[in-house]
Amino acid sequence: MAWTAMDDEGVPFIKAKGQHPAGADTPSGHGRRTRVTIPTKTILICLVSLVGAFVLRFGVVPTLGHLLSSHHTVCAHHGNPPRPITYPGEHIAWTPCGTLANRTLECSTITVPMDHFNTTTTPPDLTKNFTIPLLRLRSPNPTPSTRNLLLNPGGPGGSGTNLLHRRGAQLATIVGDGFHLLGFDPRGVNQSVPRATCYPSPQARRDLSPVRAKKLVEDSGELWAWTANYARACAETMGEHGRYVNTPQTAADMNDILDAVGQRGLVYWGFSYGTLLGQTYATMFPERAERVIIDGVANQFDWYEAVLDAEMLVDTDRVFEGFVAECVGLGEEKCALAGLVKTTGEEGERVQELKEVLLKGIGKLRDEPVSVYINNTVYGVLDYWAVWGNGVFSALYKPASWAELASNLNSLLRGNATDAFLAYGLDRTWDNEDDALNFIALNDGTSGPEKWQTDRAGLVGQLTPFFNQSMFSETELDFYFAKQAWSVPRTHNYVPKRGVKTAHPLLLLSTTFDPVCPLVSAKSANKAFEGSQIVEVSGYGHCSLAVPSLCVAQHVRDFLYEGKLPPGYTVCAADGPSASFSKPEEGIVYAMGASRDMEEQQIRLAQQELARDSWMAPRRLW
Repeated sequence: MAWTAMDDEGVPFIKAKGQHPAGADTPSGHGRRTRVTIPTKTILICLVSLVGAFVLRFGVVPTLGHLLSSHHTVCAHHGNPPRPITYPGEHIAWTPCGTLANRTLECSTITVPMDHFNTTTTPPDLTKNFTIPLLRLRSPNPTPSTRNLLLNPGGPGGSGTNLLHRRGAQLATIVGDGFHLLGFDPRGVNQSVPRATCYPSPQARRDLSPVRAKKLVEDSGELWAWTANYARACAETMGEHGRYVNTPQTAADMNDILDAVGQRGLVYWGFSYGTLLGQTYATMFPERAERVIIDGVANQFDWYEAVLDAEMLVDTDRVFEGFVAECVGLGEEKCALAGLVKTTGEEGERVQELKEVLLKGIGKLRDEPVSVYINNTVYGVLDYWAVWGNGVFSALYKPASWAELASNLNSLLRGNATDAFLAYGLDRTWDNEDDALNFIALNDGTSGPEKWQTDRAGLVGQLTPFFNQSMFSETELDFYFAKQAWSVPRTHNYVPKRGVKTAHPLLLLSTTFDPVCPLVSAKSANKAFEGSQIVEVSGYGHCSLAVPSLCVAQHVRDFLYEGKLPPGYTVCAADGPSASFSKPEEGIVYAMGASRDMEEQQIRLAQQELARDSWMAPRRLW
C-alpha cells in the first residue's frame, strides 16, 4: 500500500535536526583526553539507564546512533528530571522534553482501552489496553482558552510525534500562535505499546520477510505462499491486540486525548491517510468535530468497502506526464532530461517523445538490470523496480524533487547509473517496517479469503484488470496479496455515511493532481459532509503542502480561528517559481521579496521548506 510513510524506525522521540533537548550540552572538545568529573559520571549513569530502557522496550541493544538520536530529558538534565506539570482543566501530567522554534515541547502518555466498543455485559478487562504517546508543542503565548490542534501525518502508520519533531516549527508558523500543536502515535504505531508487528524480533524480520513481489504473474506463486505465512505470523505475533489496530478504534482514542486535555471539540489537521481518520472521526462523533481539516483526501467508501481501491491511482499517470511536460517546457538548462528529445516540432510532440524515451529506457531494466560498483563495500544491481518505484513514483509526491529525479534519470539513460543507484537502488529493506500500515489498512477494509478469489490463478485474474489501469499499479502487488490472505478478523462495524452534519463543516484541501489521493476523492468527501468546502491548490503533488501557496495558508488560518470557509469551490494559485525545477534559493528569494510583512515572509519560507521535505513520501517499495 503506497501511502504516506514517516521515518518511524521505533527510535523514541526523534529530535528535530539541529535541536538539542533543553539543558543538554552541545558536543565539544572532540579528541581531547579528560578526567572523569562528577557531571561526566552522571552522564555515563544516564547512558547506562538509557541503554537498559531501550533494551526493555525494543529487545535489542541500541547503537550509538540510536542513543544520539533519542530525545530523553533525564539525560539532558544530568539526572534531575523536570517535574511533571498539570494544567488547569486538564487531566494528565506533562513533562517538559525540549524546545523547538523557541516553543516548549511537552511529553505525556495516555492509556486507552483495547476495545472502545465492547458492548458485552462483562466489565472490560482493564489490563488490555494500548499506551499512546503524546507530544505537544505549546503556543508561545498560551491562555486558558488556547486549544490543541491534533495532527496526523498519514500512513497509515505515520507517527505524529515524529512529525512534530521534524516539521512542527513550520506547521506552527503556518497555523500561528493561537494553538498548541499535539502529535500522537496512533495505536500500533511507533512508540505506542504494543507496537504492531508481524515478527517477534528484528532478526526474525530479516530472516523471514524477503519475498519476490515485482511481477504479477511470474512472482505470484512465491508471493501467494509467502503471504499465507505472513498473515498467520501477524495474527500470532500480535494476539488479541492485533484485532483492534484499526481506524475506528483510533478515532475513539482521539476522544480520550481530547478528554485528557480538557477539550470538548476536535481541532484537527490530517494528511493523506489522516484524512481517512478525520472522516471516520467526523462520521462517528459529528457533534465533536469542530475544526477538521483533511488534506490530500482519500475516498473512505473505497477504503472500507471496496475490494480494490480503483480511485487511488486515477491521477498518478497524469502526474508523471506533468513531470515530463514541465521538463520539456523548461528546456535542457533547467531539466537535463529535455536534452534527450530530438524532435523540433510542437511541444506536445516533444513531450510524447520524452515520455516514450523514459518508458523505453527505464523499461529495459526489467530484463537487463545494470551492475553498479562504487567500491568493495558499496555495489549492487539497479533494476526497473528500484528506478520506477523508489525513484519515479516516490518523486511524484513531491514536485520539489523533480529536478533531482531528472538529473538522475538523465545520467542513467546516458550510461552512468551511479547517481540513480545511490538514490534508489541501495538495499534499504529494513529502513521501514510496514506492519502497522498493513494492520490498519487490512483490518479496516474488505480483507480475507472469503472476499477474494481463493486460488492463486483466480487472484491473478482478479488483479490483472486493476493493474492495467495505471503504469504504477505494480506498487500495490504485495499489499493486495496480503489483503487476500489476511486472517485477523475484522472487529469494527464502521460504515461510511453521506449527508453527515458535523458541529462545524469540514475544510478539504487538495492539489489539482495528487498521485495517490486524487481530487475526485475530495469531491466524494465534499458530498459526504454537509457544508464542507474544497480549496484546490493548482499544481501537482501529494497534499497541499507539496505546493507553496499563501492563499491556502490564509484559508487554513481563517478556518481555524474564525471557522470561516470559502463561499464555494475555491482554487488557489501556487506561489513563486515552479516548485518542481527551481532551486531552493530561488524560493527563498521569492519569499523574501513577495512578502508584505515579516509574518507573511515566515509563512512563505515555512511552506518552501515543507514543499522540499521528504517527510510525506511512500514507503520504500523495493
